[in-house]
Amino acid sequence: MLNIPTIETERLILRPHRKTDFEAYVTFWADEDVVRHITGVPSTREQTWARLLRATGMWHHMGFGFLAIEEKETGRFVGECGFLETRREMTPSIEGTLETGWALSPHFHGRGYASEALQAMIGWAEQRFPDMEMTCIISPENAPSIRLAGKLGFREVTHTDYNGEIILFSRQGTRQA
Repeated sequence: MLNIPTIETERLILRPHRKTDFEAYVTFWADEDVVRHITGVPSTREQTWARLLRATGMWHHMGFGFLAIEEKETGRFVGECGFLETRREMTPSIEGTLETGWALSPHFHGRGYASEALQAMIGWAEQRFPDMEMTCIISPENAPSIRLAGKLGFREVTHTDYNGEIILFSRQGTRQA
């Protein structure tokens, strides 16, 4: 079994995805409000299954990945956050960085859950990968995520194209100059 962490915050449990999450995951990735600024297209059941498998496979091959976000009080699936290495064909390249990502069910927006979860994940990554730059790509129309990225220490690098216009952000983490 992989050593995928479970991280607890005041209100959340960030944990490995489970096979039993699948139906909630299907509903989540089929939600047009969830995918509006990510792909723009709801995922099929088959695509969602592949996404769930990728969530675990990333940990196996890279030592990092995404964790499911669960609300402590209710046990409800909130969304997910973490790090990717997707080898995206884009310029500038973000290969070799911790591509930071997050998505929450619209029901949980506005509660500070994304910030809480990402602060915990970033803290975890800074301890284990202190020399790796963190990046994220965000649609220019996604003002809440752009604000959150800034709050988390990400700074805009450039506008580029990856299946449409995106903004590339970078966070240097704990690296010393």
